[in-house]
Amino acid sequence: MAEREDEALTIDELARRIGMTVRNIRAHQSRGLLPAPDVRGRTGYYGPDHVARLELIQELQADGFNLDLIRRLLDGAGGSSREVLRLKHALGRPFGADEQPRTVDLLALAEEWGTTDLTLLDRSIKVGLLRPLEDGSFELTSPRLADHGRELAKLGIPLERQLQIIGRVREQADRIAETYVELFLEVVWSPFERAGQPPERWPEVHEALERLHPLAAESVVAIFGLAMNEAVEREFGRQVQRIADERAAADPGPAPPA
Repeated sequence: MAEREDEALTIDELARRIGMTVRNIRAHQSRGLLPAPDVRGRTGYYGPDHVARLELIQELQADGFNLDLIRRLLDGAGGSSREVLRLKHALGRPFGADEQPRTVDLLALAEEWGTTDLTLLDRSIKVGLLRPLEDGSFELTSPRLADHGRELAKLGIPLERQLQIIGRVREQADRIAETYVELFLEVVWSPFERAGQPPERWPEVHEALERLHPLAAESVVAIFGLAMNEAVEREFGRQVQRIADERAAADPGPAPPA
């Protein structure tokens, strides 16, 4: 809209600006989510900070945050919408290589995967490859992982087997993720919380979270590389030994002299 950024808004004007009902705005005030307006005479006026706060609340709600958690986040940040928004964006940034989920049509995806087996599609949801959306469509959470699946299919690995592999890897990944989250809570968040969440230390929390992103992803890739090398060498050695044993059993060698 064309209103100046510093223009004072009545609650009706604020509701139109945000696309929210007056009743909901008053409810947010009663919950302590929205600061009181500047009262002039008998009319309350709202400014840019109120607009930013309501836009933040809408964004957090759209991402699944409930109002009680939003209030606690704002309280912890000293009421700063900017700090909460920075934390939310840091938490929502993809770990590892950036990729954007994409919305897919379920029938088209089934055709692409070469299956009409709904149990496999349901398993795709359970392992996190697909996510159902409120409008009935689906989101492919990792297009890169789907691309890898197509390459595996070219090697003759069916979708059912691929999903089994994804499920097993996901179980291991969940445990790794929990390890790093526990580390962040122990080393960064708990001391910050015990100190009373002082506003001047919010930048430290953001910086630690930003640094954790590449460290977690890179360490997992490095450790997996070591594990994969050792597993290949170990299994290759077993196969070589098995072939040698089979050949030795099949060829008893020259007969002893009479």
